[in-house]
Amino acid sequence: MSNVWHSAKDGGTKPPLALIAGPTASGKSEQAVRLALRLQDRGQPSIIINADSAQVYGDLRVLSARPSVHDMHGIEHRLFGTWDGAQACSAADWAAAARVEIARAHDAGALPILVGGTGLYLRSLLDGIAPVPQIEPAIRAQVRAMMTSAAHAALGNEDPAAARRLAPADTTRIMRALEVVRSTGRPLHAWQEKRSGGISEQVRLWPAILLPDRTALYARCETRFASMMDNGAIDEVRALLARRLDPALPIMRAIGVAAIATFLQQESDRETAITIGAQATRRYAKRQYTWFGNQTPAAWHFAGNNEAFDTALNDILLSRLLLT
Repeated sequence: MSNVWHSAKDGGTKPPLALIAGPTASGKSEQAVRLALRLQDRGQPSIIINADSAQVYGDLRVLSARPSVHDMHGIEHRLFGTWDGAQACSAADWAAAARVEIARAHDAGALPILVGGTGLYLRSLLDGIAPVPQIEPAIRAQVRAMMTSAAHAALGNEDPAAARRLAPADTTRIMRALEVVRSTGRPLHAWQEKRSGGISEQVRLWPAILLPDRTALYARCETRFASMMDNGAIDEVRALLARRLDPALPIMRAIGVAAIATFLQQESDRETAITIGAQATRRYAKRQYTWFGNQTPAAWHFAGNNEAFDTALNDILLSRLLLT
């Protein structure tokens, strides 16, 4: 079988890019590997590229649910565990790295398969980066020291549109919107209107969004966090705390780190830590579910709540990717 973008190199159609996205614990990684294996059986190599903001860090393999070597089934994976936790990986940093890996995959005759649930990463790659100036360090420190409720209230006065758009518990985005408007004097949406560097017009995108039944998804969040606690997450957080990194770094705010830290510092027992960590995971999954349901084109959406859906999704992607 010829490569799926053979006509692109002859001046025809654009090179393809598969995308499997959705909330945490929805089974994205397994689906990406399943698709890659099925393409491999047909003579088409693939490379899976991470689009999850926690899985980029090498420090948290278990807690971020980063695929193990066994999980990868021999399929090449890139941008997994690439960053050290002491170095923040911004959406712009990831998008720049992802563009390089996508180009390398195409040059090598492999299909790039993006997989992850970080909407900001995906939007930055596909639609481009907003040219927001560097935030003044004093303003960033001031904003990051605020309680989320206070920051959301302040945002209501300084950028009402952002405050209405963001959930009161969405700490990361609230802090970001507030620090931008305070540092630049302009709301974040004004900067986002001038995005540049997106690749959506340069590729044939084949996206699939996993939006499983919410009850089943939340149940999986519960059991998965408990399993992480039993299989190395505690040691990961212990090692992370020993590094005494800046608490404002993204890795220190990764889902589950705070819950396990309270346990290690004897501020809670194990069961309480599991409850807190599972709750945080569910809230994150809920935000992701809402984002993918509201912020992506309707043509992207696939929804299902059983294994038949998983098979159907792969069948759809496979048939489209082979149509060249």
